Amino acid sequence: VMFVESGGGLVQPGGSLRLSCTVPGITLRDYAIGWFRQAPGKEREGVSCSSAIDADSVQGRFKASRDNAKKTVYLDINGLKPEDTATYYCAANLMRRSCSGLPGLIHEYAYWGQGTQVTVSS
Repeated sequence: VMFVESGGGLVQPGGSLRLSCTVPGITLRDYAIGWFRQAPGKEREGVSCSSAIDADSVQGRFKASRDNAKKTVYLDINGLKPEDTATYYCAANLMRRSCSGLPGLIHEYAYWGQGTQVTVSS
């Protein structure tokens, strides 16, 4: 199983973006889905999470949401900054279904996609 991220691109500072993550091969409602990012030379870090059993929550400028029928999870990013430039990934949490917007530990996740590049620049 491998997830597929899309929606990245070049965005001006202050702009907004919606990333999508399609999740073939799993029953989406059974999993919390985390969003992570990795900038060149830096470690991968979590930015948001869509819980399988809790309502969507906002973590600062990031909000993860989902459409179980479409097998798609979204990440909305507002007020983009140059430091948000990174490759963004989604993955499934294999240890818990609730995340309350907080991705938690990377080792809990599997089914990583190839990522989608977000570049914030004027």
